[in-house]
Amino acid sequence: MKPRTRFRISLYDLKKGSIFDQLYEIFKELITYTSGDVDEAIAWLRELDKEYQLTTADYTIEDFIKDLFDKGYLKQEIDTNPDGTAPGDSKAKTKLTAKLERDLRKSALEQIFGNLKRSGAGNHKTKFTGEGDEKNGELRSYQFGDRIDQISMTESLKNAFKRTQSDDFNFNESDLVVEDSSFKAQMSTVLMIDISHSMILYGEDRITPAKKVAMALAELITTRYPKDTLDVIVFGNDSWPISIADLPYLKVGPYHTNTVAGLELAMSILRRKKYANRQIFMITDGKPSCIRLKSGEYYKNSVGLDESITGLCYQKAEEAKKAGISITTFMIAQDPYLTQFIKNFTEANQGKAYYSGLSDLGELIFDDYKNNRKRKLRG
Repeated sequence: MKPRTRFRISLYDLKKGSIFDQLYEIFKELITYTSGDVDEAIAWLRELDKEYQLTTADYTIEDFIKDLFDKGYLKQEIDTNPDGTAPGDSKAKTKLTAKLERDLRKSALEQIFGNLKRSGAGNHKTKFTGEGDEKNGELRSYQFGDRIDQISMTESLKNAFKRTQSDDFNFNESDLVVEDSSFKAQMSTVLMIDISHSMILYGEDRITPAKKVAMALAELITTRYPKDTLDVIVFGNDSWPISIADLPYLKVGPYHTNTVAGLELAMSILRRKKYANRQIFMITDGKPSCIRLKSGEYYKNSVGLDESITGLCYQKAEEAKKAGISITTFMIAQDPYLTQFIKNFTEANQGKAYYSGLSDLGELIFDDYKNNRKRKLRG
């Protein structure tokens, strides 16, 4: 097991339930911290059990592990070679099932967005009103061509009574009032996550909150806004896409921060989307310190801000603006010179930036996502 100083873990105020349910809530948290390493998560759970007496003589950690297999949360699997064959000395490893991966996303959604009121799928509004498929609460006079189901009978009756003021009650066109509606907007989002080494430096685990936010956002969009699209990419020395199923296993690497590569990949993905509303959410805690040259070699500079690197970042921000792609940066650091870089970057894109702590990262991202549903992004 890795040194205990790697994470800071506090026990939940667990609701009443079976011992399995209580242990399962803790296990899901641990498996997120350990990036899907089941053995390490179980080792941590054993340590917590010794300290807090989570189990009983009638229900032990071994019973819990057996239940995880029986309930379809864990499986034994042998890693295979690229050609599908198993190595001669291979041993079965304990891995997460798709069922547990899905539960991790649901738990992240509940932790981060659990206080939100539930709404129907596709509840995204633009600033444009007219014949749409979602009422917005605004009233206006009837116009030729309005549908009958748009007429507000209560308000129309009030107008008729006010006009006639007698027993000779009748309707005419001037009495009719309709409740306006808005078109639903559809959004394509790319979430960029910095996985450079600084995301676990300085005694603070920054990658786990970013990972949780990504899982929560993925679950939110796929379940509540299924017509929207979400792509997740990571960036270190290079940038590459990951699937939603990969999120629990996300780790930092011995990387510098190639923000340019991340932006290039994000824009390439969004240019292929058919929706007019396109945006990039970028979670980072460090300065851009790496670019890849035309020769294929890497140019790296971790000292201060390198103008040759930041200049390319500003250039990409401007390119995104011209393509109608808004960039919102969630900066998990507040060094003055880095703040100034993000300010310049944001001005180049005419986007937004939040200088956030880890505790409010999820709320900020959701609020921004939700607010962008209420307006059409620049095109």
